[in-house]
Amino acid sequence: MANEMTRALMQEMGAPLVLGCEAIPTPGPGEVLIRVFACGVCHSDLHIVDGDWGLPPKLPLIPGHEVVGEVVSYGPDTTGPAVGAVVGVAWNGGACGHCRACLEGDETICRESEGTGFSRDGGYADYIVARAAFVAELPKDIDAARFAPVLCAGVTTYRGLKRAQLRPGAYVAVIGCGGLGQMAVQYARAMGFRPIAVDLDAGKLELATRLGAVATVKGDVADLPAELRAIAGDAGLRAAIVVAPALSAFTAAIAAISPGGAVIFIALPAKDRDTLPVSISTLANFEKRLIGSNVGTRADLLEAVELALTAGILADVETLPLAEANTALDRLRRGQVPGRLVLTT
Repeated sequence: MANEMTRALMQEMGAPLVLGCEAIPTPGPGEVLIRVFACGVCHSDLHIVDGDWGLPPKLPLIPGHEVVGEVVSYGPDTTGPAVGAVVGVAWNGGACGHCRACLEGDETICRESEGTGFSRDGGYADYIVARAAFVAELPKDIDAARFAPVLCAGVTTYRGLKRAQLRPGAYVAVIGCGGLGQMAVQYARAMGFRPIAVDLDAGKLELATRLGAVATVKGDVADLPAELRAIAGDAGLRAAIVVAPALSAFTAAIAAISPGGAVIFIALPAKDRDTLPVSISTLANFEKRLIGSNVGTRADLLEAVELALTAGILADVETLPLAEANTALDRLRRGQVPGRLVLTT
């Protein structure tokens, strides 16, 4: 093994990543060193690099949290997948394990939680160190590039749909059909729901249809809530999963769902646009539910991976070499990504 690796490094907020070399990290107790095969480019990476979420806990920082790779070595006192095992690394990079949130199965809101590519170095590199207890073992022959987005876009939308507590056959609006939306459509179908895809881009709606959407709606129709209600008919729109970072998407979703329905908040608008006016009487009188959903726990990760493997869920991706990490982020910034971009090493 060479002593150095290539990585794309965030040195300051709002600046391009710096491509260069540094020493391959050494795994500590309970950690594994993983040779990266592929790392998806998520909109959260863009928020971090552009400074939308303020100064990250770690800086300099290697971004990236949709990682597929191979375990090459262990740190001390580590048990986990064997050397040579193919594993996935997700956003959830660690949690305390003993606070009330962790004990109740909500690692995502643990105050000591770690974010891969946020509070610890991520996968825009040849190698990554991860906590062994927080990786998911994958089949050896996995399509690394197409499976990488399952580890964030997939897990995140799976958890949101799971938390909505829907019955089979329920109509679900997927508002925004980019990287997360294409995963939401596939998971909704695999979980027995009927997804209705909403987007402004005709090409993304065509992709959503191929992935299993039972109907599509252009997001700029005159009355989006009415259009969604008409498609769902007497069954009602039982949920809307919002993965488009626009306030209009959230307000339309709240108006469209049937009494007792749920809106799952996943997309994160910029901080100066993240306040939403809501009618309290509408929520109370019709018992509509607003559910915030944040990535996924280890249990969610394992469930989402298993369902993806069973149902054949994969992302529609375009691969770029690690050296083009800034190009990938810039294309995402400009909205020029129909599916998911994945960096390969």
